[in-house]
Amino acid sequence: MAKATVYNHFGDKQTLFRQAVQDLSDVALAADLAALEQVSGAGELDARLRRLGLRLIECYCAEESRSLRRLVAAESARLPELADIVAEVSDRVNRALADRFARLSLAGALRIDDPDVAAEQFAALLTGAVAGRTRWGTTTIGEAERRRVAEAAVVTFLRAYGA
Repeated sequence: MAKATVYNHFGDKQTLFRQAVQDLSDVALAADLAALEQVSGAGELDARLRRLGLRLIECYCAEESRSLRRLVAAESARLPELADIVAEVSDRVNRALADRFARLSLAGALRIDDPDVAAEQFAALLTGAVAGRTRWGTTTIGEAERRRVAEAAVVTFLRAYGA
């Protein structure tokens, strides 16, 4: 597609970047929300949380997600609203995760006073470890390493919030 055709469709470079970030964010949101279904499944809670952790790590490591982070990092100084688009997606995922944790707490499976904080902490245990190991998304890690990160995150999370 020619540059003129792209700009005729989007108007300018900023609108093109905003749309690209929105589209990539929508893909990430759908994948993350689908991953949250792992918590609702059958089986022991620790196994469900490990499956969830692994799925969320896989979403975080997906090429679309890595591309999104690179694009936002490169352009958000000039276009701060790009970071806002990504933050809205993160907030929606955290709210959905907090909702599931609140239900598990009400059912007696977890001891959580503030589900929002618990959701943020669970996500941080996963993404913080992966971000460092992937050099902020510039390289990948294998499945065995992703499983180790998920396992460690769940062990730590359940030490804090296990019933």
